[in-house]
Amino acid sequence: MISESSSFVKGVVLGGAFCMLVTLLGHIKVGHGTKAHHHEHHHIQAPNKEDVLNLSEGERAELSTSIRIYCIILVKPKDLGHWAAVKETWSKHCDRAEFYSSENVKVFDSVPLNTNDMWAMMRKAYKITYEHYKDEFNWFFLAYPKTFAIIENLKYFLLKKDPSQPFYIGHTVKSGDLEYVNGEGGIVLSIESLRRFSHILEDSDKCPEQGGMIWKLAEDKQLAICLKYTGVFAENAEDSEGKDIFNTKSVGTLIKEAMSSHPQQVVDGCCSDMAVTFSGLAPNQMHVMMYGVYRLRPYGHTYNDALVFLPPPG
Repeated sequence: MISESSSFVKGVVLGGAFCMLVTLLGHIKVGHGTKAHHHEHHHIQAPNKEDVLNLSEGERAELSTSIRIYCIILVKPKDLGHWAAVKETWSKHCDRAEFYSSENVKVFDSVPLNTNDMWAMMRKAYKITYEHYKDEFNWFFLAYPKTFAIIENLKYFLLKKDPSQPFYIGHTVKSGDLEYVNGEGGIVLSIESLRRFSHILEDSDKCPEQGGMIWKLAEDKQLAICLKYTGVFAENAEDSEGKDIFNTKSVGTLIKEAMSSHPQQVVDGCCSDMAVTFSGLAPNQMHVMMYGVYRLRPYGHTYNDALVFLPPPG
């Protein structure tokens, strides 16, 4: 009798344990699926190279000239060294690039914003940009002076993106319930997002220039909050393999991190072949990047890319 009772108890315990295990596995599976679904629209990828190769010659020619990018670089007098480097290097590849400075600086041409506050600078720069260039450009790229950008890769990434849709793209970071694009890696807005942002600027309750609850936040977080009121959400940009293409660190730092975490795959573990930005560069490092990206070529090799994005004349 005791033996039968003991067996019964063991059966109950084992059965209960098995049910708990099945239930736990079920929750893990459901949780994973929910997470993937929740973040699905926050990750957007570059077009596949094979898809581009399948385009007709006419479609390729049209795409090569249809994407026009206006570059906004926010600068201050203390950034003169970086300012000069950006002016002499990657900004020449934008369809138009302008420097928006906290004050008038005689050494370089710029649009003076007459404020030292980064959020106020960003607001004013976007407002002026929309008023002057809303009919001329369809994509708007904002960068800080320590950022290096490969504009041709940005244009390739944007190939199949419709600028009449509300895109807000870059390297996304989560802060509490807020997901925002880190300004260090550069911020991309479509013309539709810029239009919505220019309208929400007029609502001081939702997007105040000063005071209010969001005043103490960094400018890139404040931008995300204002855009969120308009139904525009941050999206992380990745290549066709899922690697980030907007980087908030320099190539050197990323390589060191890859050597530590992926010693057998330093290059593959470091950066995407289609990277758009790197950040935290010194002025001389920008010139080195320019040499590596645009000038260094192995003799005897030719490159026949399906699309050619040419910088403005001169």
